[in-house]
Amino acid sequence: MQRIYLDANATTPVLPEVVDAMRPFWSESFGNPSSAHHSGQRTRSAVEHARASVAKLLNCTAKEIVFTSGGTESDNLALSGVLQPFLDNHEPAHLITTQIEHHAVLYAAQSLERRGIEVTYLAPTPAGVIDPAAFEAVVKPHTKLVSIMLANNETGAIQPVGKLARIAKEHGILFHTDAVQAAAKLPLDLSGEFKNVDLLSLSGHKMYAPQGTGVLFVRKGVQLAPLFHGGPHERQRRAGTENVPGIVALGRAAELALSSQLSALSSKLDATPLSSTAAQISTLRDRLEINLLAAIPGAHINAVASPRVANTTNIRFDGIDAESLLIALDIQGIAASFGAACQSGATEPSHVLLAMGLTPAKARSSLRLSLSRLTTEDEIARALEIIPTLVHRLRSTK
Repeated sequence: MQRIYLDANATTPVLPEVVDAMRPFWSESFGNPSSAHHSGQRTRSAVEHARASVAKLLNCTAKEIVFTSGGTESDNLALSGVLQPFLDNHEPAHLITTQIEHHAVLYAAQSLERRGIEVTYLAPTPAGVIDPAAFEAVVKPHTKLVSIMLANNETGAIQPVGKLARIAKEHGILFHTDAVQAAAKLPLDLSGEFKNVDLLSLSGHKMYAPQGTGVLFVRKGVQLAPLFHGGPHERQRRAGTENVPGIVALGRAAELALSSQLSALSSKLDATPLSSTAAQISTLRDRLEINLLAAIPGAHINAVASPRVANTTNIRFDGIDAESLLIALDIQGIAASFGAACQSGATEPSHVLLAMGLTPAKARSSLRLSLSRLTTEDEIARALEIIPTLVHRLRSTK
């Protein structure tokens, strides 16, 4: 059976170039990067090369890059690292976040709230985005941190983070963005459009590197209390021996992402024509959406009115239980999801779709399809044969 993977927002395959880059650091160059001998210094050099590669992707300095175990740790380090000192000093502090964040942010915010941090959870518009005016309206004199994601993991909706961070800056508030679903999909210029962002989270396995790797950008001057206590790794911001193979892989994935972005830019500037991965993925995603809407009555795209990352569609089929559809799709060889992979076993409807105003029934009839760089035209054509047939069959058996 031909397997078709349409769940790239849950995790991406590790690209062959990334595997090649990390392979020597499993058994050949295995030294501890904190060791002073040659073997250790060789791995230290590889870590610092990767740090420079990630910094180049983000247009920041290498000293502002902290390597972590993934997006969840990066989000927790950002929120707790900024706000824990206020709890320790018994000072009032207010956090602003949103109802549509990944649970890594939501649960971290709830934990801080139980310990005494005041938290405001902003609702999105029906299109799935945060209104800058609504954000500014809830700012308080003791607001210390804002955490608003860049691209939603379920709908793909892109938040106006540049505008939101500028407002935060005007009020003297630190701004964090979970950019896990934006990496390798959108330009992340921390010296340009996102110059007012103070902290930014990335996850390697959402950008064609292995699971268990991540980054937290910490702008120069931002004070951060560590989550872990131990050695002085990562400039005393993240104790623990570095995951050298994973870090090397993440650095190589960052180089490939930047190369893809530069290719797209050169095409726009009428330079030597080079393929644009994002444009190719967008074409396939749009073809999938248009044909599903045409073939299936009562199909709707959630967050269609907002700008979205090129690879993601969240589509609703009236009268369908998405769990039954997912099972049927998997039997036919198609991998899809409800939304966040970490919630895949949950029976509750998507908190993101509910926050956008969908009823529980409509949220439960919604499916997320997310493409990767390896998705092909033939796979989309095959999916367009299978999905309408299954939706019709499930409706006819009700």
